[in-house]
Amino acid sequence: MGNLIKAEMRKIITTKSWWALLIPAFFASLLFALGWGAFTNEVGEVLSSTETQTITGALGIETGELPMGLLAIGHGINVGLLFAVILGVLAVAGEYGKKTITTTFLTAPNRAMALGAKMLTYSGWGALYGLVVSAAASLGIAFVVDGDRMPSSGQWLAVIGTSLLAGMLATLFGIGVGALWKSVAGSVVTITIYMLLIENVWVFVSFGLWQENVAWMGGVLPNGTLNGIVGAIGAEAFGAAGVKIPGLEAETAWGLQYIAGAPGAFSWWASALIFFGWTMLFFGSGWAVNQKRDIT
Repeated sequence: MGNLIKAEMRKIITTKSWWALLIPAFFASLLFALGWGAFTNEVGEVLSSTETQTITGALGIETGELPMGLLAIGHGINVGLLFAVILGVLAVAGEYGKKTITTTFLTAPNRAMALGAKMLTYSGWGALYGLVVSAAASLGIAFVVDGDRMPSSGQWLAVIGTSLLAGMLATLFGIGVGALWKSVAGSVVTITIYMLLIENVWVFVSFGLWQENVAWMGGVLPNGTLNGIVGAIGAEAFGAAGVKIPGLEAETAWGLQYIAGAPGAFSWWASALIFFGWTMLFFGSGWAVNQKRDIT
């Protein structure tokens, strides 16, 4: 297994893909954090005085001390993690496209070990992506969010930790999709459209139509659960996820979740577990399909 991991690492660092995706991931996270940071810095004015007092009273802080930056940082990280998913797609689908998958499978004791080596190697790269995009998003909110509205040190550590976890799972999810489809273009285009448009629109429209009856929708779908790993940290800080603040209206709670980038999230750990399930579904399916797929 050690030699297979070294071979996978060599494949990654001798190509341009890892940094060609990491650079736009950094700037996408930075720009989204800047935009959402500027918005959330003023979001307190959107809340009614009663709702604001309910939140701040339960948290035991002043209105001006609400960690608004924490609501924005998730958006920056979440958009950057899309590039980690794409990196994962390239792990298997990229080799099918370049016709190198034959050598990869034939030089390994078996296909399961070859895919296992990819899983371990790309998990590390996913964690790197998570670290980089969390740094970019942190830099973004630092530019536009008032100092007394920034996350605490504990909240920042939680964001970094969950970002590392999300990056690892995002990459494994991408590997699974690429292994199933074995088409880079098809996988990347479909995932991008689904994660940026289709699911987001569906979650937003469904809540608009059926309100709290479908407030959970984003908390169980793939994109929503990936986003919720980090985004729910912000929602939980406002009592809108996890242990919710008594008296907080359902619409307000969902709105805070949405602003935090985690509409429908139950908690950060629940999002992680559910997305882990989605990841294992796709990775396991890709694993199974590739055990007997023709590679000639």
